Amino acid sequence: MHKKASQRIEFLDWMRGCAAVVMLQGHTFDAFAKPEIRNGSWFILSQFIGGETAAIFLLLTGATFGMGMNRREHLPAGQRVITALKRARYLFLLGLLFRLQGWIFAWGKSPVSDLFRVDILNAMGATAALVAILAFWNGMNRVRGGIIAGVLIAVVSPLMSAMNLNWLAAPARAYLVPAAEGFPIFPWGAYLAFGVALGSMIPLVERGAWNRIMQWSALIGLGLIMGGRYFADLPYSLYTTADFWLNSPALVACKMGVAFLVGSFAYIWMEYLNTGWSFVRQLGTTSLIVYWVHVDLEYGPWFGPYRQKFGVIGCLLVALLMIPLMIGISVAFTRIRAHYKRTPVPVPTQMPAAETAEIIELKRIRA
Repeated sequence: MHKKASQRIEFLDWMRGCAAVVMLQGHTFDAFAKPEIRNGSWFILSQFIGGETAAIFLLLTGATFGMGMNRREHLPAGQRVITALKRARYLFLLGLLFRLQGWIFAWGKSPVSDLFRVDILNAMGATAALVAILAFWNGMNRVRGGIIAGVLIAVVSPLMSAMNLNWLAAPARAYLVPAAEGFPIFPWGAYLAFGVALGSMIPLVERGAWNRIMQWSALIGLGLIMGGRYFADLPYSLYTTADFWLNSPALVACKMGVAFLVGSFAYIWMEYLNTGWSFVRQLGTTSLIVYWVHVDLEYGPWFGPYRQKFGVIGCLLVALLMIPLMIGISVAFTRIRAHYKRTPVPVPTQMPAAETAEIIELKRIRA
């Protein structure tokens, strides 16, 4: 894998950047498409493709979470779990801050209930807190644990829809009950759990084995897509309230399959085809900033008069403007961050010889 001094895994950055591009076009259509085209083929295709974005972001966040656990394997098990919980707390607070900032920017036009919406950052933090227990194990044991946790979340999701949880406060239910809006733990948390397994596996793969790993990744991806569609199309179900587009384990399998295929292509691109700077990878290295800023622009008050006013061509033009704008913001943020992270000029640990001699002489005179 290509690595730089920062030890970033470049094909994962490219994969994250690919999801960012898809997200930008999907949110542009969702924010600006006028009502009469929302049942048309262009809008449906845009949202269908865009639906993969959250799964990839959650998967890669889980991978980062798992790699963080790898770096702390020298610590006692309990301390590793506590450190993972602190990271989950950071993600969760980031989600709350995002909701608060959006509510303040839309002051007077956004109800207080918007503060309690479960966005993707909230889902990341809440799920990360649940799977932090995986830090207790090391190596392949944590890989197996992540896979088991992901499967359990996916399998339980239809059951969560069937349960009567009205006794819970609405904000708490929003984290647990599968819904068409928002990102509840069930089933979205499954992708983060699978990501922990992925991140935990990366150090166990030798450099020369990555080509074979990616071949298997592509084959597994195709198998998950075909298997997910096969079980979704069966005339009977083990669940009484399964909805393919809402809570079905089959949809989780399909989205994971697509993520595996995208990851395989990302590896091939960065390993064999990329010859220089990549705007896709650039977006991937600053995906949080890209997400935060573009949501404010497209769903905030700045362009409210234009919301749901454009046809297909108008939405495409806005997307073609939004993507370069986000690339520019990403590059600017990277340069600012690099400027403030430059290593300061080290302070000499020893004085120059001339100064040392002068001080010695002063001490001799005083003595």
